[in-house]
Parts: sequence; structure tokens; C-alpha cells
Amino acid sequence: MCIRFAQGRSGGGYGVLMRLPRVSLGQFRRNAIAVAYRTETGVRDRLARRAVARGWTPAVIPYSGYASARQARVLGRVILAPSSVDPAARRGISGWRRLFTLESPGTEVEIELHGTRTTVTTDEAGIIDAQLPLNTPLPPGTTNALVQMKGRGQVAAKVHVASADPGRGVVCDIDDTVWITGISHPARAAWRTLHGSSATRQSVPGMARLLRTAVEDQDHPVVVYLSNGPWNFVGPVTRFLERNDFPAGAVLMTDWGITPNRWFRDGKQHKFSSLTRLVEDLPHITWVLVGDDGEHDPTIYADVAEAHSDRIAAIALRQVGPTPSTRATEITASAGTGRDADSINEVPVLRGADGDELLPLLQNALRESPPTTP
Repeated sequence: MCIRFAQGRSGGGYGVLMRLPRVSLGQFRRNAIAVAYRTETGVRDRLARRAVARGWTPAVIPYSGYASARQARVLGRVILAPSSVDPAARRGISGWRRLFTLESPGTEVEIELHGTRTTVTTDEAGIIDAQLPLNTPLPPGTTNALVQMKGRGQVAAKVHVASADPGRGVVCDIDDTVWITGISHPARAAWRTLHGSSATRQSVPGMARLLRTAVEDQDHPVVVYLSNGPWNFVGPVTRFLERNDFPAGAVLMTDWGITPNRWFRDGKQHKFSSLTRLVEDLPHITWVLVGDDGEHDPTIYADVAEAHSDRIAAIALRQVGPTPSTRATEITASAGTGRDADSINEVPVLRGADGDELLPLLQNALRESPPTTP
């Protein structure tokens, strides 16, 4: 800040003019985010101290992860809860109430899986995301990792283990792909999300059958449900999938809220990085990517197909936009990129109103693209 003295026009008296520093819009935004982040974390920390003083203790909510024979990804979250309450067993809670939790960042938890034991620390959102190299190979199928906190009993976190043989897996979006949310109508989508439950949500016709077809005849296939929704809703999502006969699989969501440098989490980056990690963690799996054209799935899936075309068998998109061609433009880039309306780097792109329309298209595509050895 600069201060200078200036003589008035009349020649008499001096005034003080203060020239404040120029702040760009970008810098103002960064400052505002930093202040909001410090405020949010400060409030959370004060509430956490009060909860601990009242006898609340850290408790684990387990999530479902995935594994190959030699490494596993174990997921969960640690929140504060009364010592007599198991937060993982909560049922019948409306969506908006699920958003009010006291996360426990920087908390140590012990994980044991198939003879391998490790201690990890939760991140700033209380998330457990542990990559465990295994001393002995895991058999394919479903197993449990045991997660334990001091003062609490062990909690079982499900892990879906892929076969060691080359095969096909599927990654599926949730909102407007698995169940109807209506993201293109924000008010309607918010109502369904904040006031609904797993029992009141409507399944997209034919989608469960589509996913089962995508992995039929595969030995212990990997199924992953990938969403930009908050981890707080993973319980209703899992129960909905079970109730509507979707194939069992890992559920990957994200944390809502302010970050040190963003107002909201970057949904596109979350999905792209999650897909890239799946390709890297399970290099012997060829993936079918299932989503919708209501948001950014076409663009994200196209980017992944361009980077890893040998690992993507097909892209199936449910059309929810105003017209079939409106959102299709997201997947069509300028000349010279190798993208067109029907394929990306020879990866077929399929479109239909629901799972029933997509099913015969996917069956034809998979007959022409069997799993390959990496």
C-alpha cells in the first residue's frame, strides 16, 4: 500500500491519498477460498473438541474397495460418534441429514488383510484410502479387510478381488445412469438427493441387465461404480444397487466441500484420475465404460479412451439430453483428434435412451472386442 500527500487545488492544505494495492479477480478468488477453508476447518475443529469432551470417539465407516492378486485398495472413513453408536449401521436417514458428520482427519487406523497388516492415517476429510501390497496372493472373489480403531471393535471393509487372468470389467456412473436424478434440472435433482432414500429412487430401465451382460462369462469380474456424489451417500447407493439386482462392486465417490484452492471438488478430475488409477491398478482388465450424456461423462470417457484405447472395450452412454445430438458434441472434437460420433481411437461409442436400447449395441461391440492379454 502506498501513501502520498497531495496539495489541494486551492493551494492550501494537504490531504492524504491512500492507494490500495491492486488485487486481481483471480487473487481475490483465491483469498476468499482460503478464508472460507480456514473458517470451515476451524468450525469443524471446535465442534470436534466439544464432541470429544462429551465422550464421542472416532468410528470407522467401511466402504467397498477392489484388489488384484497382489495389491488391494481398502477404503473407508473415520468420523466422530457417540461411543454407543455405530454410524455404519444407520438406516432410514434422509439425504440432507447424512451431510452433517464430524470427520476425524489425521487419525490412525490399523488394517489387516490376508496376513498383511498396516497402519494408515486419514486425510483432511477423514478418508481412508490405503493401497496394500500383499505378501501372499489373494484368491479371486470377495473378501474382507479388517479395520480397527483404538477403543472400537474391528469393522469389515469389503474388497472385490479380480481374477489374475485377463478379463473384462465395467465402470459405471451412478446419477442418471444407475438411478434417475435429473441432473439437468438442478432443483429436481437436489430434492431427490436430499429428501429421497434408496427405497424411493427409480432405477434406469435395463441398466442392471446391461452391466451384467458387460461382464457375463468373466471369471470374478471387476465392477466399479464411479460417482461425483459425496461419500456420505455411499450407504443408500450400495443398498439401492443390491435391491435392484445390479452386480456387486466397489463404489468410488468423493468428498464435497471447500478445498484449500477450490470452492468445490473438481468432478471431472475426480472421475478421470479414478479411471486412470483403475487402468494402472488392474492392467490385465479391459473396461466397458458406462455413463450418460447429462454432464461430462462423454468428455471424460473420450479422454481415457484416447490415453488407453487398448484397455477400453466400449463406451456406452445413456442419452438424457434435450436431443440425441446436443450432448453428443462433447465427444466430438475438432478435425485431427481422431474422435468421431461412433468411435474414439477405434473404441466404439454406443448411445441409447436406457439400458434396454444399449444392450444389443453392447453385445455386438463386445463380440468384436474380446478381452486381450496386456
